[in-house]
Amino acid sequence: MSDTKTFLITGVSTGLGRALAHTAAAAGHRVVGTVRTPADARAFEALAGDTHARILDVTDHDAVHRVVDGTERDLGPVDVLVANAGYGHEGLFEESSMDGLRRQFEVNVFGTVAVIKAVLPHMRERRSGHIIAVTSMGGLITMPGLGFYHGSKFAVEGILETLGKEVAGFGIHVTAVEPGSFRTDWSGRSMIRAPRVIADYDELFEPLRDWRIRAAGTQPGAPDKAAAAVLRMVAADRPPTRLLLGTDALRLVRAGRDAFDREMLAWSELSASTDFDDVSRPA
Repeated sequence: MSDTKTFLITGVSTGLGRALAHTAAAAGHRVVGTVRTPADARAFEALAGDTHARILDVTDHDAVHRVVDGTERDLGPVDVLVANAGYGHEGLFEESSMDGLRRQFEVNVFGTVAVIKAVLPHMRERRSGHIIAVTSMGGLITMPGLGFYHGSKFAVEGILETLGKEVAGFGIHVTAVEPGSFRTDWSGRSMIRAPRVIADYDELFEPLRDWRIRAAGTQPGAPDKAAAAVLRMVAADRPPTRLLLGTDALRLVRAGRDAFDREMLAWSELSASTDFDDVSRPA
């Protein structure tokens, strides 16, 4: 078909990455998917459609460039990058280690940036392309016990928004896809949980940890519908800077923004008091 694209999607073994890879391949697109093991590679290439597996750890930045450059050389231009690989770190700030923070950022931030940096020169040269990173509603709002995860997703959000402004003149679109709670392995196999050691936090945190564990498999979001939504967005002439997925994401992010606006307004007089006296202020 004339609008067939080549997708490069990181982390296609499970979750939203897997659903998007399946849906894109079924729609007739060529899909290059990265996985961590040979077994996952064989399973991915056994799917119907034009699928190609590449074994990759996104924290190996040299390997990232080899995979991207090899894809461009062997399979043709990457039209759509979906930087999806990542995981969740659950743990209270005081109970989570610095090593846990480094690892969370190494995968979710540095790994995402490495893949984008490898693809971007090719897209810039062609003056076309779409860069997508799967962040989270947790890149716009926060919940207790996910501080390191939120930090990584907030970081990616800021990087993507800035990148979008830098490359818009080259015909390259940049979108942050922000899922709410979907029926994936995010709160199961794909989550690292810090051990509990400080009893002072029990009343706050134990119900939240228990809820996340029990909620696995009952989340409102359907991965196949999320994949279909992303494909619709990719086909748009003017794709958005951000795309929230799920009614819970819409509800929680809206509530978070409303709370921010109320607090900003409540403290606006003090905020405005810090200018030099000869600076004109908005009415």
